[in-house]
Amino acid sequence: MKNHLSGNSDLGPSSTPANLQDRLRALWRLATDRTLDEIQKIDAMLEAATAAMNMETALVGEVDEHYTLSYLFDATGIFQTPWQIALHDSISHAVAITQSSLCLPDLSQDQHYREHALHTQLGFNVYIGTPIWVGEHLYGTLSFMRRTVLTTACSEDDIAFVELLAAWFGQFLLQKRQSEELKALALSDLLTGLPNRRAAETRLADEFARSQRSGETFAIAICDLDRFKLVNDHYGHETGDTVLRQAAAILVEQMRDGDWIARWGGEEFFIYLHKVDGPQAFAVIDRLRQAYAQHPIATPHGSLDLTLSAGVSVYQGGEKNIAHILAEADSALYEAKNGGRDRVILHQTAQRGLLWHAGELQSALQDKRIVTAYQIMVDLSTGAPVADEALARLVGRTGRTAPAAEFIEAAEGLHLIHLVDQSITRQAIMRCAARLDAGATPDFAHFINLSPQFLARSDLVKQLLELTQQICSSCAVTMDSAKPLVFEITERQYIANFDLLMREIQPLLDSGFRLALDDFGSGYSSFLYLAKLPVSFLKIEGWMIANLRHNLKIRDMIQSIVDLSRKQGITTIAENIEDAETAELLREMGVNWGQGYHFGRPQFDTPTA
Repeated sequence: MKNHLSGNSDLGPSSTPANLQDRLRALWRLATDRTLDEIQKIDAMLEAATAAMNMETALVGEVDEHYTLSYLFDATGIFQTPWQIALHDSISHAVAITQSSLCLPDLSQDQHYREHALHTQLGFNVYIGTPIWVGEHLYGTLSFMRRTVLTTACSEDDIAFVELLAAWFGQFLLQKRQSEELKALALSDLLTGLPNRRAAETRLADEFARSQRSGETFAIAICDLDRFKLVNDHYGHETGDTVLRQAAAILVEQMRDGDWIARWGGEEFFIYLHKVDGPQAFAVIDRLRQAYAQHPIATPHGSLDLTLSAGVSVYQGGEKNIAHILAEADSALYEAKNGGRDRVILHQTAQRGLLWHAGELQSALQDKRIVTAYQIMVDLSTGAPVADEALARLVGRTGRTAPAAEFIEAAEGLHLIHLVDQSITRQAIMRCAARLDAGATPDFAHFINLSPQFLARSDLVKQLLELTQQICSSCAVTMDSAKPLVFEITERQYIANFDLLMREIQPLLDSGFRLALDDFGSGYSSFLYLAKLPVSFLKIEGWMIANLRHNLKIRDMIQSIVDLSRKQGITTIAENIEDAETAELLREMGVNWGQGYHFGRPQFDTPTA
């Protein structure tokens, strides 16, 4: 298609190199304006570019078999989103086919377009269009139009200006697509294709809020594949992955309309049931359990018969929160597993005491039933134990030990988490001192989790330091040197106020504690934490480790984290390692330490060095 170009045109002020630079500077100011969000930037840039080009309308459209309007500025009021036409009916068809810029200064005199609806029906006489590329893919076109005929042809500077603006849009759209892909990746389980736990927690919060507004009941179920570890142990993880994919597919196939499912972690699945009471929820989940008997899992080693255990909790209003509902389902699942597996247990409040009541948590704290289990960390290059992490456990009145997942969120919601931290910290420090007195190496590190509520209490931090001074006075480690004690914070705990965070943790740092950043990679502010905090240890987000072997993008992301940490002298730790293959791959990538069931489950006060 022929372009009509000249040295100058009546598009805006005189088209000189200086004028082109002025136009670009104006757009650059908008593109870098931190007071505008991305949509506001696009609107402002299209409006500014339309004025600079002395045009009336600017359109950004996506092309495939259709032309679909994505963004616009239109002083004529003719166009609005959403708007779509067949591509062959659009002038942008020529730009898409030739993949080059097109300038038509007078549609009424153009033999190809003088009968086009853009001119005959909408009254436009000028069209300038150029392709928008997103990476190597043609996304669409950037078009400018006006109703008054140009007295001169488009200048080369005009076309250059439009093409540079299209390049900016292409870069913006590429970053937007990558951001959406990363977000989807972070919320998806790569093995099964289901939403992951984080996505399920977010959606459950939405469902809970909706239920509170509407009064509709719902139920949740946590389902576990019985004895799945034996599949991995006997047939290997590749077969285990095959089993998990097929097991997930069976559940998905049985879902009712309006219900949804997510992978909760490992061999556990989370199921949401809408508009059900207790008996209805039990019937639905028990039907899922029975589906496994009717659908053996095909593997290279033959068919495997799976069974399913599930715990169900129903929300019918009242004072329960999400943590309560999850604790009920988890408690019911424990009962199903403990009762022989291959069964569904519906939580009945009258039948079992729940760990999350404020009175029971306070009683557990007073009775010293909040106890500490320790999970080992190893040097991936040598396999030698190098550290452990103190993890909270709650011993119930019946003697059952509950993991932190059952009560920590409830403790946070009930504003008791700082007391849990205080109890676990005291136990861990006393154990550390006893080990040193018994001849353990001071190089063995002890990790302790501290919540924002604890760190915000200067009195508790002061008591912790006094306790450390008192207990460690007889140790080989002096108060002013680096101690074997490491406190962990998670990047999900703090968002913006780094100055406040530094004030809260500085007394611990000054006293020889070291800082570990947990869940690294779980948010957009990850690298900002490294830039602003004196991090000694970096624990890589568990979902990245869990999906490492199935996704090269995640592998590249972890490698970037490892390379940066090495340059900064930060020790990297991979969590959630469940098999030797993952451990070896992480070792080859340069990750320093590893933690997870592959090396050992949390144990009660078992010597680790």
